[in-house]
Amino acid sequence: MADLRAAFADAIQFTRIWQFVAVGAVGTACDFAVLIGLVELFDVWPVAAKIVSAETAIVVMFAINETWTFANWGVDTIRGVVRRLLTSNLVRLGGMGVATVVLAILTTQYGVSYILANAAGIAAGFTVNYMMENLFTWRTHR
Repeated sequence: MADLRAAFADAIQFTRIWQFVAVGAVGTACDFAVLIGLVELFDVWPVAAKIVSAETAIVVMFAINETWTFANWGVDTIRGVVRRLLTSNLVRLGGMGVATVVLAILTTQYGVSYILANAAGIAAGFTVNYMMENLFTWRTHR
């Protein structure tokens, strides 16, 4: 339990949180651009479009986090980068799941615009993503 507390304490660093927020803003812009493009230009169902837009954002955010937010963590080998990319994808499936469920519930049950529902979902998944990226992808507590 003490190790878990130390890991959470390590994750709560002002600079890293703000970098993660900035990267998240870029990812959010990518997410919205792909989501809106797929729905409006190609008439893709918003929930399916959300899955594609989220994965696009995940890859973009990983690349920025790898070189900026968490540049001091992780082994600088191809194997290390691939491990972190795969781990990041698995970790962010949780955040994507939260965002997609929120989008689906808000659009289908409450008639909320898919754009507003997407923003709510992204906000809901942020904390899960931040903590899990710290703990599992870049292992900042080690």
